[in-house]
Amino acid sequence: RFISETIETVNNLTPECDKLDYALAASSGVICGVIDVFLVGKPGESPLGNITDKWIENRTRDFAKLCGWDSKDNSSASSAIKFLEKKFKIPYDQRGAGDAASEIFNLSPRNHHFKSLAHNPSLLGLFFSILDQFANTSHFVSQGQLISLQEADGNFELRGNSNISKLFCGFANWIGHLLSDISGSSGSKGRGMGIPSPLWCWTNDIIAIKTKLKIPVSEFDKSVNDLALQIYEKGFDARFQTTQGIPVLINELIVRLMYSIRRFVKYISTTKAEERSFSLLWKTCEPFSNVTVKRMLTVAHGTFCIIDIGDATIRGFEKGIGSFNVFEFVLRLNVVGVGRFAISLYGETKRAISYDHARESSDFAAKEITIVENYIEGLK
Repeated sequence: RFISETIETVNNLTPECDKLDYALAASSGVICGVIDVFLVGKPGESPLGNITDKWIENRTRDFAKLCGWDSKDNSSASSAIKFLEKKFKIPYDQRGAGDAASEIFNLSPRNHHFKSLAHNPSLLGLFFSILDQFANTSHFVSQGQLISLQEADGNFELRGNSNISKLFCGFANWIGHLLSDISGSSGSKGRGMGIPSPLWCWTNDIIAIKTKLKIPVSEFDKSVNDLALQIYEKGFDARFQTTQGIPVLINELIVRLMYSIRRFVKYISTTKAEERSFSLLWKTCEPFSNVTVKRMLTVAHGTFCIIDIGDATIRGFEKGIGSFNVFEFVLRLNVVGVGRFAISLYGETKRAISYDHARESSDFAAKEITIVENYIEGLK
């Protein structure tokens, strides 16, 4: 029984991809890579980005209506955003223009969403939002330093009669204010500066954590944080990050769909009508937990990343005029795609290790059985 279970484990860890599976996966990666190059591109030059911006703007209106906004008098996005800013008032919304923070923190309307820790859509952003609302403070990361502004807003008061109710109100204010800022502030002209990308605001988190733990902030930390700030000021925010996720999602769906269609056709053509069942059909076509579709996804996302990184590298050299322009490279690098490919590589490594352990156990068990059989034969 042990050896049969071990052999079954080995089989479950062995992908059954044929040449057509690999070809379909690679083709999907190529198609989505082309979509990324020509339709996603970089902030300000993204056809898909314009569509995403409009969609998110409409969702901001919907959220404002849900919170009681009356769009009859003024149905503009700025009106909805202004309503949400008043509805979910917070003490850390210093924009720099006309504020003392303009001199102290080097804040401006173009960077305050990034530098203000409570505007970051991360766990640390939530922590500082709650902290700032309870203490009426503002925390910013500027030039590699964590800076705190005391008595940030003389008119702010966190609602609630107990700490639990205040904690709930603080969380609601954080979520509501992020949704009000996701399409830019109420006074924004043009596209506006949304909230930072969740995959880049960690550069602020590193500096804040190191400062609190009294660990020196390295020049590398500062340079990466400055790079993240620069690409944010060029429009690389949560909206553009969402745009980058579109071809990655399409790639995922195409591969899983192709896997299911091929297995469905094979099941119908090789199984007699009287022997067919939905449970067996689902087991044959299910495109989620089996190792074969995971291998196809690794190939598809790997192909996508090769095209994306290749395009970003070419544009980096093109803009660098004789040298490599890191800023241009990062603007065009699809971080969502790279992250998804990294997850696939992690899964492949984990399965390879499990496969080796299972294979060793299977070989050892087979040797044990041979020894026992020979021993019994000798006794006979």
